[in-house]
Parts: sequence; C-alpha cells; structure tokens
Amino acid sequence: MNLKKLFFLISFLILIIGGVLGYNFYSKIYKPNTTKEGFLYIPSASNFEDVENLIRPFLKRVKPFTWVATKKNYPNTIKPGKYHITKGLNNNELINLLRSGKQTTVKLSFNNQDTFEKLAGRIAEQIEPDSIAVLKSITNSSFITEVGFTTNAALSMYIPNTYEFYWNTSAESFRNKMLVEYDKFWNVSRLEKAKKLNLSKTEVITLASIVQKETAVIKERPMVAKLYLNRLNDKWPLQADPTIIFALKKEFGANFIIKRVLTKDLEINSPYNTYKNSGLPPGPIAMPDISSIDAVLNPALHNYYYMCASITSIGKHEFAKTLSQHNKNATKYQKWLSKQGVNR
Repeated sequence: MNLKKLFFLISFLILIIGGVLGYNFYSKIYKPNTTKEGFLYIPSASNFEDVENLIRPFLKRVKPFTWVATKKNYPNTIKPGKYHITKGLNNNELINLLRSGKQTTVKLSFNNQDTFEKLAGRIAEQIEPDSIAVLKSITNSSFITEVGFTTNAALSMYIPNTYEFYWNTSAESFRNKMLVEYDKFWNVSRLEKAKKLNLSKTEVITLASIVQKETAVIKERPMVAKLYLNRLNDKWPLQADPTIIFALKKEFGANFIIKRVLTKDLEINSPYNTYKNSGLPPGPIAMPDISSIDAVLNPALHNYYYMCASITSIGKHEFAKTLSQHNKNATKYQKWLSKQGVNR
C-alpha cells in the first residue's frame, strides 16, 4: 500500500472515530434523557450523590447526566427546592434548570386549625421543615411578644387562606411571611370597621372564632356575629356554648368528646367561661376563616339577643328577641336532643 492510500485510510478512520466521539459527546449533552413529568424535591444540604438518587427515576440514563453535571460544575452549585421536570429534557436543559434555582412554588393552604400543633402539622405536610421545627418557630415566646401578641391570642396571626411559598422555605421564614400576610389582611377598610365596632384586631378574630364554632352555615354568620355584638354592647355575658366546650377541652384534654353542654359545665372555672365572665375570652377558641372574620366586621342588622339550634333546619339556629321566646326554643331543642339519645 502506497503512502497516499495509507494517508487517506488513516484520515478516513480519524473522521469516523471523530464522528463517533462527536456523536457520543453530542448525545450526552443534547439527547432527550427525562422519561416522565413530575416534581423533584431537593432537600437543603443535599450533596450530588443525593441528587443523583432523587433524580434517577426521571432519567433514561444516569451516567450521561452525571458527566454533564460534572462538566457544568453542578455538584458545587446545588440549590435545594421543588423543580418541575418535564418529559424529553436533555441533560443540558436539566442541569441548567437545577443550577438556575428556578423552583416551582407551593400553593400552601390551611384552614380552621384550632391549635398550634395542628397548624404545624398541616404546614409540615406542604413545605420542607418538619412539624417540630414549625411548632418551635410559631410558638417562640420572644417572637410572639415582639410582634405584640399574647400567648393566648397568637394563633390569630394566621389567617386561613392559600399562600405561595417555595418548598424549601424555613420555619422562621414561613412564620415571618404570615405576619406580613396578617398585616396585608388588615387593610384600611377592615381596620376602620373594627374601630367602629370598638374592637381590636385580636378581639375581632376572637369573636369570629366563636361565630365559626357556633355555625357552619356561612350565610348565618353575620346574624350570629350581630347577636354577640348586641350582647357585648349592652354589657351582657356572651354565654356562648363553644367557649364552654373549649374550656372543658383545655381542662380534660383535646380528645374529650362533648356533644351536649350540660348545666354543670357552666360552672367551670376558666377565663373562657363566657357564662361566668363578661366580655370576650382572652383569645380565639379556634382559627376562624375569612368569612367569619368578615361576618363580625359586616354584621347583619337585627335586635336578636338569643339563639338556639334549630330542630327543623339542622345546622341553623332559631333567633329570639325575648327570653321567653328563647326558652321555648331551648326546651324544644333539649327534648329533641334527649330523644336522639344525646346525653353528653
């Protein structure tokens, strides 16, 4: 074989080898490698090995991902969070997404959590911190005092709604944002309405919590709110059964079941006993939703002072202006309870 043929043969082999290497190089970077759509959650303090294990179910081939990640220095720039992985991403696109830190936000929601423990559990289901970390943060006494709440009233800072968060938000950042959202909620209009009622923000939410527990019927809440406002304005005790139930649960435990408030229950010594104590209790007895808060701020117009659960419209109430009419309603209701076998 002459030198000319040998040169062309070597050149041809180099081209083929170069083509194969180039194709492999190109494939590692640009060939689609994600096989399904979903969310990748990268916890804080994760290393590259952790990310490899977490992302493995999304990949057709792991080694090319690792190779590209190393070339793009991703192992040293890991950003925790929730990432939306789409099907058909190549390794270059995937690494660019993870390096960018462009997370998908979490629509965090909660409602009617009547204790800090329940609130912490609900929040921990939706963002990275566990319930212990969340509970420790939201019950921090220094923070509660600093922002102007008492321990009994601190739950009122958390307005039930849906909020946008990053998944890897810290427990403290969650708490701090809730304070910001609380301040946003109390806009000029709501503050003016509270002032006209001669109530503070905490007092509005405390009364709203009673309304919340008193009726699940949203349209009835302004009626119930006005009834309690009538009593407050005329210096009557609220005499709200939900506060008695709250006091009993504080005394005997959250699992204490009460379907019927008895006369003897009204004697419990508690600041939450609104039969013995005038005015509002020291804090909310539950976490009222916005409809209950706005019911207090926008009460119905009426002169009712009494109410009793209805036996004809279950879930609603019979309202009365006089004690004699209320006693008739109450007698019917007590007889109905006894007939149903509800003794406690």
